[in-house]
Amino acid sequence: MLDATPPHATPTTAAAQSTLTVAIVGKFQAEGISAPLVEIARIVSAAGHRVVVDCDTAHLCALKDYPALTTEEIGRDASAAIVVGGDGTMLGIARQLAPYNVPLIGINQGRLGFMTDIPLDATVIVLNEMLAGRYEVEERTLLRGTVHRADAVDAGPSRTGDVFQALALNDIVVSRGAVSGMVELTVDVDDRFMYSQRSDGLIVATPTGSTAYSLSANGPIMHPGLRGFLMVPIAPHSLSNRPIALPDSCRIDITVTGGRDVSANFDMQSFTALQLGDRVSIERAPMTIRFLHPVGYSYFATLRQKLHWNEPPIPLDGRPGRRPG
Repeated sequence: MLDATPPHATPTTAAAQSTLTVAIVGKFQAEGISAPLVEIARIVSAAGHRVVVDCDTAHLCALKDYPALTTEEIGRDASAAIVVGGDGTMLGIARQLAPYNVPLIGINQGRLGFMTDIPLDATVIVLNEMLAGRYEVEERTLLRGTVHRADAVDAGPSRTGDVFQALALNDIVVSRGAVSGMVELTVDVDDRFMYSQRSDGLIVATPTGSTAYSLSANGPIMHPGLRGFLMVPIAPHSLSNRPIALPDSCRIDITVTGGRDVSANFDMQSFTALQLGDRVSIERAPMTIRFLHPVGYSYFATLRQKLHWNEPPIPLDGRPGRRPG
């Protein structure tokens, strides 16, 4: 079965190890989410495990028969978390649970579902298999970004001038405002000057994030097993500014040298406004995220399904193999 020992707990008896504490987190704003969550709670309970529920999920989704825990309590007590929703739901809870090393199981009730990879209609069979110990483990890299302001007072725990810090599973993006002109950025890698850039912004993405915003900005897809980052400019002024892959052992410093209404966002979920002279330092976070997948999970199958690979184009004239003339 799943490892029944929470990351920060000490097992006391063999019996205690045989019972899991499984947290359930749902996209509680989604229509019709209550019934699947109740069914998942029933499956976990029927397998002999203790069910706990994220506070917001419990309050809005009629799961009041189970203990409602904060994210910190889930991180301390849970052996695994089942996340029901789309990739946005998974991103949010993954960033919060990352410091606690709680493995995540994703059940898709969204659209794409790159990280929430289990179809909702397969929940009963797949979840029972995984609770019985038949699953595959995959680790994903996180980014940690820190905003340093040269003239700031000590506003953070790490060093004078740190005014904002957050994790990102997909990407960290420095970009212009919606109605402002281009942003001017200077980029250094491991304290060595790389380039100055005028563009709409700059994306630093993990392999997980290579199929998100980075992909829409013409960045390449990176297999999640690779140890690297992508740096992808958004609509650069110079067409020679191209995406580049960097080792994830490096530190990337992005300094704002021009532009108005510039901001940094983390997975499109945490935002902070930037001033001229601010430096965003980006590096690999010390923790990773563990995803649990059904046996036989294939990243390439996910790409084929979600990006419609391996499908022939539909000819406009209705005759295969002929281009419209």
